[in-house]
Amino acid sequence: QVQLVESGGGLVQPGGSARLSCLASGIEFVIFDMEWYRQAPGKERELVARISYEGTLNYADSVKGRFTISRDNALNTVYLQMNSLKPEDTAVYYCNANHRLTRAISFWGQGTQVTVPS
Repeated sequence: QVQLVESGGGLVQPGGSARLSCLASGIEFVIFDMEWYRQAPGKERELVARISYEGTLNYADSVKGRFTISRDNALNTVYLQMNSLKPEDTAVYYCNANHRLTRAISFWGQGTQVTVPS
């Protein structure tokens, strides 16, 4: 059974930091590209950051220079370090795993709420 379990969300003051974690089980983690998405109320889900199975990084323009995605293959975990948080970063953050060869093999976590009050 595949599981992606996010943790690390919560209430963070503007300008503060938080680190999200996503622990994967039931998959061969090293051959999956890992992504963080977020969905704010009334908005579509958007890609925040991506780390390929090889370690290639991609970020949404809105988070470049503030967020850092990383992975620890020994722990089957992907992280999202979020710094200089803004109220517009408030959203449910989701972990997504996609097989390196096809996005048809894709799994999602349940999401974790991050709230940055204005």
